[in-house]
Amino acid sequence: MGMRALPLLCAAAAAALAPGLAYAQSAPQTTEHDHRSLMDRPHTVAELEIGIIDLPNAAISRANQGGATFIGPIGSGDATAQTGIHLLYRATRDWALGAGATFAPRPTSDNNYGGADRTHSRSYLSLGGEARYFPLRSRWFEGWLGATGGVVVVADRFTANDAPAVAPILGTSTVTVSTEGFAVGVEAGADYLVTDQWVIGLNLRANEWILPSQPNRSFLLFSTASCDSIGDCPTLAGSYREFEVGVTIGYRIAL
Repeated sequence: MGMRALPLLCAAAAAALAPGLAYAQSAPQTTEHDHRSLMDRPHTVAELEIGIIDLPNAAISRANQGGATFIGPIGSGDATAQTGIHLLYRATRDWALGAGATFAPRPTSDNNYGGADRTHSRSYLSLGGEARYFPLRSRWFEGWLGATGGVVVVADRFTANDAPAVAPILGTSTVTVSTEGFAVGVEAGADYLVTDQWVIGLNLRANEWILPSQPNRSFLLFSTASCDSIGDCPTLAGSYREFEVGVTIGYRIAL
């Protein structure tokens, strides 16, 4: 009887194990590739930045040195808060290419410019491309070095504080003159991935601004500087060193 029951027991055991074996065969197999960091895959990232821009040799005026930032004056030049956005494409683990724009929304002002009842302020806008190389990498952290190049626009605004009020059709008490030039420099930073998508970082940049040395003339085909009809001219001319420090928050999208 025992020998006759053995085939029946084997058949029953096979029937009981069949659903488990079928599930094991159909379950998705995880591989090391599925657990790779997003930084190891092609992706794009959009970064928002807030920080400080400093021109150590370009004070807004002799009476106003060090600028005005959320941490106070810096040095003896001009310094102010800066915001920006960067769009980057990273095709490999080592390199990323992209473009960015930065703007100083609250320029430093001198309310007694030239010893007169006149306000002078100077704002900055830069547009350009950048390349980043990532020599330091881990699962959640990486450090990078980079190079930047593009154009810079400096706007000087002069406002007569004691000007009589007139209808806007007759003009305003504010005059703006601008100068455009080139900017080239280097950068470095570090990023930390909060999640696979969200990242926070720190950026440092040093640029050389190349502006026209004389007003009302083109420079290197594209750079220009202009004066208004009453003799107000841009207050920056020639070459200047410019430094930036910023904190960023970015969002990464895998491709």
